[in-house]
Amino acid sequence: MLKLEARPEASKFWSTASPLLALFLTVLVGVALFMALGKDPVRGLQMFFWEPVKSAYALGELMVKATPLLVIALGLGVCYRSNVWNIGAEGQFVMGAVAAGGVALLADATTGRWIVVAIVLAGVLGGMAWAGLVALLRDRFNANEILVSLMLVYVADMVLSYLVYGPWKDPAGYNFPQSKTFAAVTQIPRLMSGSRVSVGLLLALAGVAVMWVFLFRTRAGFAQQVGGLAPAAARYAGFSSRKALWVALLVSGGAAGLAGALEVAGPIGQLTPYVPAGYGFAAIIVAYVGRLHPVGMVFSAVLMSMFYIGGELAQSRLGLPKSITGVFQGLLLFSLLACDTLVAYRLRWLAKGA
Repeated sequence: MLKLEARPEASKFWSTASPLLALFLTVLVGVALFMALGKDPVRGLQMFFWEPVKSAYALGELMVKATPLLVIALGLGVCYRSNVWNIGAEGQFVMGAVAAGGVALLADATTGRWIVVAIVLAGVLGGMAWAGLVALLRDRFNANEILVSLMLVYVADMVLSYLVYGPWKDPAGYNFPQSKTFAAVTQIPRLMSGSRVSVGLLLALAGVAVMWVFLFRTRAGFAQQVGGLAPAAARYAGFSSRKALWVALLVSGGAAGLAGALEVAGPIGQLTPYVPAGYGFAAIIVAYVGRLHPVGMVFSAVLMSMFYIGGELAQSRLGLPKSITGVFQGLLLFSLLACDTLVAYRLRWLAKGA
């Protein structure tokens, strides 16, 4: 029979191979799922793994989806390495979008391109303020940050709904719950004509470099990680746990708010009730599949964006439900959790009666 046996030390091989095995298992279960639904599994996998990369335009759309996922995941990586469990990045994404949208709505015919900077900063500050509520409640009242951050997601959704159904509703919008379309001057600059890819992609890649330097080459980043791995050792070394809490949540909230600003002032171009696209929750999977490493998150963000695009294509071309995207995301997460067992344990074959 097979038995799980604790390893003397964590396996470096499975630390790297576990995400790859998880992806392989996700594909296998996906094939079985397509067959159970009466769909051609080859055609189904083509929707997820070939269609998003088969042309320059498709690659551009892949980058559009990957950008917010990567930006949010980078902030969450700081949180999770600090042992601070921010589950509410979706709410911080929404509040960043709301703050950025409020600034964008102020633009008129005389407004210059400088407003793009103000929009981005407003998004960052909006996300930081929403995450700051979590930090405040944890710091002052020892409230559980998992529950608080998660519940604030629904509050943020209600704030957005109130605004687009109420004071920010477009009077010329045929009674649809949406704001006015933002002025062209507020548009996040695009990298090339004919593509929706914006400079947000460059900001995300710059964020990868900044986060790598912060985590692995600065004393402050070292303090964040020590506080997460060994709180007692961090206190002995003089590192402040309160400071680590605030830094982690403000960084992750600011990153999520930045992603919200890039979305509403980029591909969306206005505020609608559909701004919450689940990026904040999907970015949790991106962070862990990327092993909480900035470079690893680049590849996992691309993979997750393939799931988003593949789900949309499977819905339109194969008649599958919209929830197929969430199914693949969930399969990847649970496969990763299962495969990560091999990092600390190994399988041993025991002869019968041993």
